[in-house]
Amino acid sequence: MAVEWEGEALKAKNKGARVVITRFGIVMAEKRGALSQMIPLFKKYIGGPIGSGKQWFSWVHIKDLAEAFAFLLKRPEISGPVNVCSPNPVRNKDLAKAIGRALHKPSFIPAPGFMVKLVLGEFGSVILEGQRVIPRKLLESGFTFQYPDIEKALQGIIG
Repeated sequence: MAVEWEGEALKAKNKGARVVITRFGIVMAEKRGALSQMIPLFKKYIGGPIGSGKQWFSWVHIKDLAEAFAFLLKRPEISGPVNVCSPNPVRNKDLAKAIGRALHKPSFIPAPGFMVKLVLGEFGSVILEGQRVIPRKLLESGFTFQYPDIEKALQGIIG
């Protein structure tokens, strides 16, 4: 579906428009998104890695996401696909450990892969496979992340 959407968006280049296609990692925010679904599990002492925990987890802090959009608006020379994610993706097991540390809770109980697929459907498969994405275009253009590592990002969100 994303490939189709991006193909349609790129057609605007034929009309002379600058097209920036943002591809972002899992957004880390306090009130919504993946983290808001993970925190209650950790608080109940049942949080941990998903599946094997070896899969890469590309993420972005909500404030860095907003700053990246503002940065892109001010840079007309940037076009095409742009990865908006932390320059430091983590393995899922390391994310679980970081969340556990931030909440002062254990983080060793894994969520079985089949359960993740059952509950989350197609998105569950995305989480179990993971992706290691680097924001090369942003970094090469001089963008600076406020929250480049997961520990600092979680401190900024969880406290």
